[in-house]
Amino acid sequence: MADTVLYEVSDGLATITLNRPEAMNALDVATKVALREAVRSAADDGAVRAVLLTAAGERAFCVGQDLKEHIGLLAADREAGGGQTMSTVREHYNPVVRTLARMPKPVVAGVNGVAAGAGFGFALAADYRVVADTASFNTSFAGVALTADSGISWTLPKVVGPGRAADLLLFPRGIKAQEAYELGIANRVVPAAELRAEAESVARALAEGPTVAYAALKESLAYGFSHSLEETLEKEDELQSRAGASEDHAIAVQAFVEKRKPTYLGR
Repeated sequence: MADTVLYEVSDGLATITLNRPEAMNALDVATKVALREAVRSAADDGAVRAVLLTAAGERAFCVGQDLKEHIGLLAADREAGGGQTMSTVREHYNPVVRTLARMPKPVVAGVNGVAAGAGFGFALAADYRVVADTASFNTSFAGVALTADSGISWTLPKVVGPGRAADLLLFPRGIKAQEAYELGIANRVVPAAELRAEAESVARALAEGPTVAYAALKESLAYGFSHSLEETLEKEDELQSRAGASEDHAIAVQAFVEKRKPTYLGR
C-alpha cells in the first residue's frame, strides 16, 4: 500500500488516513489505488468491527481528483485516442464508495478540512461524519465542467433532499461546518483541535457496540431509501430476525436484566 494512505487496525477499529497533506490529500492514481485496497481490506477483515476514514494535515480531508496529474493524463489520453482518463470513476471511485457504503460495519468519517468533489463523496458514503469547525464541503464538479461521481448523485439527495442537492451541484460553493450540520451533512461538529480524538472516540464506541445490529441498521436504511413502505416492512422483519438470533442480542438482554453494561462479541 502506498504511503499516501495509511492503514492501521487496533482493537477492532481500522483507521484509514489519507496522507498527502502537502497536496490537500488530492487523489492521484497511486492514492486512489491504495485507498481502494485499504477499504477492501477493512471490509474483508473479520477482526475489524468499525472503520475510521480521516486525513492528515489541517487544511483538507480530500479535495478530490489531483488536477495537476489529471491535466497530463488528459493530454496523453487525447493523443492515444481518448476514453481512458475518466475510467478512474469505474476503477477507483466506484469501488471505494461501494465498499464504504455496503460493508456490514459502521464507517465514521473524520473530516478535518475541505472535502470537495470525490472527497465529499467519500465522506457522504460513511455512516457518520464528525467534522472540524474549520472544515467545509463543496461538490466542485460543475466548476470543472464535470458531472457528479463518487456516489454523490445518490447520497447527497438522500441527506439534504433533491432540491437542495440540485442547487449544490449546479452552483458549487463552500458549505461551512455549521451549515453542513444544519443540512445534515455533518452529524457532529467539534473544535478542529479535538477532531481526531472525537472521531476516534465515536468510531471506537461503534467498534465496541452490537455490530450485528449496526450492520442490519445500515442495510435497512439503504434499502428503505429506495423501496416502498411495504417492502421496507418486510426487510425490517428479515433483518430483525437476524439481529434477534445474534449472541449480541442475548448478551444485551441479560445485561439489561442484571443492570450492567454489556460486552458485545460482534456475532
